Amino acid sequence: MAKDEKRVTTEVTEDTWRGECVSPSEKSQRESEPFSYDEDDHIGHQGEEPHTPTATEHDLNVTEDDLLEAKELASQYTLQEVRDIMVRVRKVHEKDPNFPTIVIEKVKMFLENESIFENPDQHQHLIQEMKLEAALVTSNSPYAEVRAVVSNKDDPSTLCSTLRSWGIGLIFSVLLAFVNQLFDIRQPAIRVMANVAQLLAYPIGKAAENWLPDRGFTLFGVRHSLNPGPFTKKEHMLITIMANVAYNTPYTNYIIWVQYLPQYFDQPYASHFAYQLLIALATNFIGYGIAGMCRRFLVYPSYCVWPASLVTIALNSAFHTDANPPVGGPFRSVWRISRIKFFYLMFAAMFVWFWFPNYIWESLSKFNWISWIAPGHRDLNIVTGINNGLGLNPFPTWDWNVLLWDSADPLMVPFFSTLNRFIGVFASFWVVLVFWYKNIYNTGYLPINTNRVYDRFANLYNISQATDDHGLFNQQKYAQYSPPYLGAGNVVIYMFFFAIYTSTLTYAVLYHRHEIAMGFKALFYNLRLKKRPVQQQVPVLDVHNRLMRAYAEVPEWWYVLCLAIAIAFGVSGIVGWDTHTTPGVVFWGLALCVVFVIPVGIIKAMTGIEVTLNVLAEFVGGSWVDGNALAMNYFKSFGYVTCAHAIWFCNDLKLAHYVKIPPRQTFAAQMIATFLSTIICIGVLNFQMNSINNVCTPQAQYKLTCPGVNTFFTASVLWGTVGPAKIFGHKGQYSQTLIGFPLGVVIVVVIWGLNKRFPKWTWARQLHPVVILYGGIVWAPYNMSYVWPSVPIAYFSWIYLKTRYLGMWSKYNFVLSAAWSCGIAISGIIIFFSLQYTNTNFDWWGNNVSEMGCEGSACALKNLGPGESFGPQPGQFS
Repeated sequence: MAKDEKRVTTEVTEDTWRGECVSPSEKSQRESEPFSYDEDDHIGHQGEEPHTPTATEHDLNVTEDDLLEAKELASQYTLQEVRDIMVRVRKVHEKDPNFPTIVIEKVKMFLENESIFENPDQHQHLIQEMKLEAALVTSNSPYAEVRAVVSNKDDPSTLCSTLRSWGIGLIFSVLLAFVNQLFDIRQPAIRVMANVAQLLAYPIGKAAENWLPDRGFTLFGVRHSLNPGPFTKKEHMLITIMANVAYNTPYTNYIIWVQYLPQYFDQPYASHFAYQLLIALATNFIGYGIAGMCRRFLVYPSYCVWPASLVTIALNSAFHTDANPPVGGPFRSVWRISRIKFFYLMFAAMFVWFWFPNYIWESLSKFNWISWIAPGHRDLNIVTGINNGLGLNPFPTWDWNVLLWDSADPLMVPFFSTLNRFIGVFASFWVVLVFWYKNIYNTGYLPINTNRVYDRFANLYNISQATDDHGLFNQQKYAQYSPPYLGAGNVVIYMFFFAIYTSTLTYAVLYHRHEIAMGFKALFYNLRLKKRPVQQQVPVLDVHNRLMRAYAEVPEWWYVLCLAIAIAFGVSGIVGWDTHTTPGVVFWGLALCVVFVIPVGIIKAMTGIEVTLNVLAEFVGGSWVDGNALAMNYFKSFGYVTCAHAIWFCNDLKLAHYVKIPPRQTFAAQMIATFLSTIICIGVLNFQMNSINNVCTPQAQYKLTCPGVNTFFTASVLWGTVGPAKIFGHKGQYSQTLIGFPLGVVIVVVIWGLNKRFPKWTWARQLHPVVILYGGIVWAPYNMSYVWPSVPIAYFSWIYLKTRYLGMWSKYNFVLSAAWSCGIAISGIIIFFSLQYTNTNFDWWGNNVSEMGCEGSACALKNLGPGESFGPQPGQFS
């Protein structure tokens, strides 16, 4: 399958390694056949019995092959060289929960014991372990999960940017943009993710390899052919990166919808193609500019693992790997199945199984079996219910897709992250329960775990009762109607959202100030006209950074230019039409993004958890442009959306970094695919606006009722027109929830202080304050049933298998994650278009039992009689 891709180490790579952190003897080491985790070039052969891990392998969290590769290099280090490397390792990884605790403890023991350096003969065992660790850190990744799927070798001559890869990549970019935009406003929506493109790209690429003729042309001395040779893993990954940036529809389309449609703001100018294109390109490409400037903070550092990228690489490697050594598993089992066969088997199994929870027996998805005992029992359903309760259920689902709802695949996200999030969910569970049963903020009159907004009559908030015919706030109508009310779960998530934002900044300062400072130094150094000679630069520990030096980097000014042009697009879109908005929203939104992008990016890269700025952008934007919903939407787009885009684009840059795709080819692929997908999405948007009758109404064709647009409009008016001052301000009924802001700082400081005061409490090192607080925003409408099932699965994978059977875990864990995700995606698409799209329902007990009693219609603690209301009456609020 990939015989043509036997890795070799080139002269460029050898020279790059010299004079940095690697012994000169490495050249002779790599002249022999190199080991590659990415290609399973194990020492053993087919049929050989698996190796039993040694104590050193267990202590250093390495496989036999990791150890063998590091031994020769380790023997060349002097004690002082090891000491220098370990000082840097401790500085960067001491507070890193991904870095093995047992290793960091040995590093501390090594550095703090002066007798080791005075009498080294008496400490040979520890010194040898530290030499091995130094060799591992400099010749590979310090993380077993990265070593499991990412190769520490590279061949710069491997084909990447070919006519074939560009053709396939752009076709998928167009298809994903078209389908996702077309069905984005449908209820239920359907989205085709990038993993589908990655799965289908391989057979298409192999077909092109076998069937296309070797015909082409020469441009600037480089020949470009339709079939330059075997389809390579770099081509495959370049296609995947194009699909990654193309499948998301522009967020600004929501702004266009609420502006254009007569039932919303009714602003006809929003139908102008130029206006739509300018604001869409602005938000997308501002994200690229920021991502490029953040490479030294979020892409180059080895501690920025980016868990999601490992699953993508695992699937890529499974397709392009031939070698298949045996690995040991539980009960003395020997696993000889190859990665690709394992992928196909698990893919097929999940493809078949997903038909049951998604169509045949839907109650398996929300397995609220406790509620079946007494469907009408309010308290039982409130505590254990999954549809309308808090989800306290030991066995809440048989649907793997439920565990993927927040991109928190337990096989992908580190166990400490999964556990910390559950701690936050469990703690906030009691807060929600107390709020509701004590009727705090009148939450007892409303469903406990709803994300909807209500009025004082316990009905859904009718925005038209507080606005005029143009959607602008009307104080007299509002004073006669009602303040907005939130359910208990919704109140709690706002409090935790406020805490997350301050905790994110505090965490970055206390835990990562050293790394952030190094990133700024590197950025300023790169922007200097006069640079120090190469020999004076600080040696680079990370092997992937050294390997990437074989390729020309994207200059900083490319990203600065991209950022400047995107800002110009945004300003032009706002100023060029009658938006009643100052262009300052672009710059203030950008300022919000700049403040948070590095802390948010570091947390995402290390934990797999993404802190979104949507609530903060609504809070700040709504306060700044009080009464102007459209201006608040712009601020939200340029503050929250650009930051989210920057984080996503950094993930793709890390993908390319791991797979050694030339940076300039990655830059071109991202830019062109994004521009093309934006054009396609805007074109489909105009078709939907002008050619579909009654679009975004209950009478719309093809169920294009726009549920997301309706929610966006409600949020626009609630935060932009009514404004956060009336909800969270001095006289607002939820002003006490602002305690979340100082609470976020306190929690981070307390956990940081615990680690400083009790450094031997290794469990405290695994506490991540931001992820704990992130667990508090799970509610409304999700609940504990979406988080708890991941805990035992993550423990089994990341603790039991990884510590006892590292070879097996390294070979199969991320392949299994990719297989099940792809199986769900393909199965879901087929079920949707063949059955659900045509309203072919399967009506039986197994599909109805989960919707009985309070699980079918949410129950309240207190019920109002006809004409009754709760809370302040007209004249008592403003």
